[in-house]
Amino acid sequence: MVTTLDDTKRNAIGIKLANMQLVQQLLIENEQLFLRQSTDVEISERLRKMLEDDQKNQGVLETTIIQYGIRKEPESMVQEMCNQVRELMQGSELSFYEKIFQHELLKHQQVMCGVLVHKAAQKVGADVMAAISPLNTVNFENRAHQEQIKGVLEVLGVRELTGKDADQGIWGRVQDAIAAFSGAVGSAVTQTSDKKDMNIQDVIRMDHNKVNILFTELLQSNDPQKIQEYFGQAYKDLRSHTEAEQEVVYPRVRSFYGDSETQELYDEHAQIKRLLEEIRAINPSAAEFKDRVRNLMDIVGDHIRQEETTMFAAIRNNLSSEQTEQLATQFKAAKSKIQERLGGTKTGANV
Repeated sequence: MVTTLDDTKRNAIGIKLANMQLVQQLLIENEQLFLRQSTDVEISERLRKMLEDDQKNQGVLETTIIQYGIRKEPESMVQEMCNQVRELMQGSELSFYEKIFQHELLKHQQVMCGVLVHKAAQKVGADVMAAISPLNTVNFENRAHQEQIKGVLEVLGVRELTGKDADQGIWGRVQDAIAAFSGAVGSAVTQTSDKKDMNIQDVIRMDHNKVNILFTELLQSNDPQKIQEYFGQAYKDLRSHTEAEQEVVYPRVRSFYGDSETQELYDEHAQIKRLLEEIRAINPSAAEFKDRVRNLMDIVGDHIRQEETTMFAAIRNNLSSEQTEQLATQFKAAKSKIQERLGGTKTGANV
């Protein structure tokens, strides 16, 4: 597959997501450490809530990376920075205030990295925006955490300098800032944040949305390299999605969805895979290329409609919320392994 400029940009976004995942783990470790060291009940409660958010958001980041479909290693300098901060946090050189201060800097770094990924995605493609959409919740909550940490720092700083408790009005100001920020942004980006995890319908629907966007971008482009790029990503996404469904989802739903209905989904997957390989062998500049993609898009569309209507209804009627969330976790794990296996596979159309 020829490397294009946008391939480079997509890989760069993948590296930033890997950086965020590494820093997120460090944030979790720090907050677990702070809870063991804190002697203030109110501060401990705020730290405990942040820890719960960050543990959930680590899962959201993993979902984002799987949905994005490009898994990269974090930059070496970020790995080194995390190791240095980890040593400082575990040592006795810094006071509790200074450790919290360093933690706020990490939160700031995480917020800026999340904003950077979001802004870069806007320039690279609509499919990238769709893939990273779960990141909105992480960005919002990290921004809110920054405001809370500022309040913690004021309380700890005044106590360290004077030996006395700070004016508790500090907490009120922090809460006002969070409330104002939530009113402006939170309603738009935290619609699903109350759920502990996405269910299988959420995850499958995200995959469907992304591949539809890729098809649309491909058909609207007249640049053979961009057409190849979009097809290459659609190829990888469809391969990993269909194989993960066959490994995890279809065996689980067959008993209540029905043998013939489930077999129909398997047969459609076989047809989709065959068409993917046929299109992959065609030059993207050839007149027939887009016609074949349109045909594939129609078949995928019919398959999507069946899954999102009858199969989703069967899942809602037969599985509990907890079971659908567990199935989503299993699906994402299977998809991640398949993506790793497909990572070295040439997926672009011949040029």
